[in-house]
Amino acid sequence: MVKRLLVPVDGSEQAHQAVEFVTEEYDDAEVVLLHVINPAEAGYGAQASIPSFSEEWYEGEKDAASDLFDEISEQAARTDLTFERVIEVGKPTRVIVDYAAENDVDQIVMGSHGRSGVTRILLGSVAEAVVRRSPVPVTVIR
Repeated sequence: MVKRLLVPVDGSEQAHQAVEFVTEEYDDAEVVLLHVINPAEAGYGAQASIPSFSEEWYEGEKDAASDLFDEISEQAARTDLTFERVIEVGKPTRVIVDYAAENDVDQIVMGSHGRSGVTRILLGSVAEAVVRRSPVPVTVIR
């Protein structure tokens, strides 16, 4: 049975490790690469209120996501896996969980930044929140 895997990617080393794990462990899976553009990262300075700045920022984020997808495709070129590329906008935890629930995903494979202590409390843990809320099994790569 072919599995449909969701691999959230953000350009981090941990996300690349999650992709590497998928290429080593799954040779016949359908892989969805999901990049979430978080509008909270746009900032709330004076420029953010200018419509052209917001649009420029968003287009820059889409271009960066496309470059990231190309980089990952090169990383996995030696495999027979095919990658679907998806860009969504929103809070990463919510988007990942909702996408898995609404798109027949069998499993989520994602990287963790491995934060602990105060930094985890202050910055939160997307991986931990996804594990708690996901309707499907989650493999976290560290």
